[in-house]
Amino acid sequence: MDNKIIVPIKGMHCRSCELLVEDGLSEVSLVKRSVVNFKKGEAEIHFEQQQPDMHEIEKAIRAAGYGLGSDKPKTWLSKNPEDYKDLAVAGIFLVGLFIVAKNFGLTNLNFSGVSNPSSLGVVFLVGITAGLSTCMALVGGLILGIAARHNEKHPEASAMQKFRPHLFFSLGRIGGYAIFGAVLGALGSVLQLSGTVLGILTIMVGIVMLALGIKLLGIFPLLENTGIFLPTSVSRLFGIKKNAKEYSHQGAMITGVLTFFLPCGFTQAMQLFAISTGSPAEGALVMATFALGTAPGLLGVGAITSLVRGIFAKRFFKFAGIVVIFLAIFNITNGYNLAGWQGLAVTSNQKPVTTNKIVDPNVKMENGVQVVNMVEASSGYSPNKFTIKKDVPVRWVIDAQAPNSCASSILVSSLNIRKTLTAGQNVIEFTPKEVGNILFSCGMGMYTGVFNVVDGQGNGGGAIDEKTPSTNIPKGVCTMQGCGN
Repeated sequence: MDNKIIVPIKGMHCRSCELLVEDGLSEVSLVKRSVVNFKKGEAEIHFEQQQPDMHEIEKAIRAAGYGLGSDKPKTWLSKNPEDYKDLAVAGIFLVGLFIVAKNFGLTNLNFSGVSNPSSLGVVFLVGITAGLSTCMALVGGLILGIAARHNEKHPEASAMQKFRPHLFFSLGRIGGYAIFGAVLGALGSVLQLSGTVLGILTIMVGIVMLALGIKLLGIFPLLENTGIFLPTSVSRLFGIKKNAKEYSHQGAMITGVLTFFLPCGFTQAMQLFAISTGSPAEGALVMATFALGTAPGLLGVGAITSLVRGIFAKRFFKFAGIVVIFLAIFNITNGYNLAGWQGLAVTSNQKPVTTNKIVDPNVKMENGVQVVNMVEASSGYSPNKFTIKKDVPVRWVIDAQAPNSCASSILVSSLNIRKTLTAGQNVIEFTPKEVGNILFSCGMGMYTGVFNVVDGQGNGGGAIDEKTPSTNIPKGVCTMQGCGN
């Protein structure tokens, strides 16, 4: 006959806790099986006739890192003043760190000195730059959030146990990039994702990072046990077993592989370079070399989260939470831009504008074509706002001065235009068909710009006619006849 007792357990917060307790109870004599539920904070212990010794049960639970009894009811906001004090210290330190980084020019890392990624050495250096800048912002932020949260839950694990998953993550990333690089080299641009899909993917990553960051702050106790968890049986299938204090190595490697699809301007530039090789072997070599270059920066994040302990660890997790939240907002904003939704939102609220009131000095009319000149630099686009006529062809001339920066990947989601800029002049041609805004951005959504499309009817226009004299117009003043020089 199957009998059972219910034992309250405090301190559990995830599926891994359930596994640890169940494995511990399985060693207790007379225990047939146990079912642990961290949300309820209890263990359902099954036995046949004779009840197991409660002292042995308590010993097994304590050995797993938990205790008998019930946790205190959790509130939305922490009532411990020390939590807010630590959060303030972390915030002040982060601001100071940002000021120092900005003064040393570390907030604007780029690799604009390279005109063309024609060698694997250059590809590796581009990877180093990406690992310390845009890839750090996207992939590094995700790693920081997950790793810091995991290490917070398992302070008893050794530094190597905490760091080892990052090695598997990087191995998976390098191997995955090689495999997908080979596919790109063989199939060309078939696997390119649209701007909308990339934007949605970026926003999803941002939301995950935001949730992780909020938990890391440690001031919302009620959120501690919330989240999406794998069933215990599935967790065991993926290698989470007795005394597991680190990630599943398989899961870490798969996560590294999947970062291939995250939108980073450097990554997309290298993907297009792999496509241009037309060779599976060369495509694999290009992408694997790039991923290898990003490894030092991303492994550095893992090393930091693996070494912190004690009271410093508590404050570091709050610091990490602030950083992750900042990067989450950054990526959600970029995803919004990348999907082209900002342009659609503005367009829907915009009334048609007649061109006899607007002249753009940055747009010139040449032989019936609106010529737009723009400069691409590592810091973005200049100018990045243009007024053009509807139904009149546009010749967009871009002078790429930083061909291997994030800004070198141009995306116009509403027109289905994607182009990786090379050093010097690049030309994109299109004809606007509707009044409103056409948003463009870099491949990561970080640098943006807009074409304001106005009604082409009337005598005036968004472009200055090269044949229209403007010598009598004061400098800096624009009229229907043009702008003064």
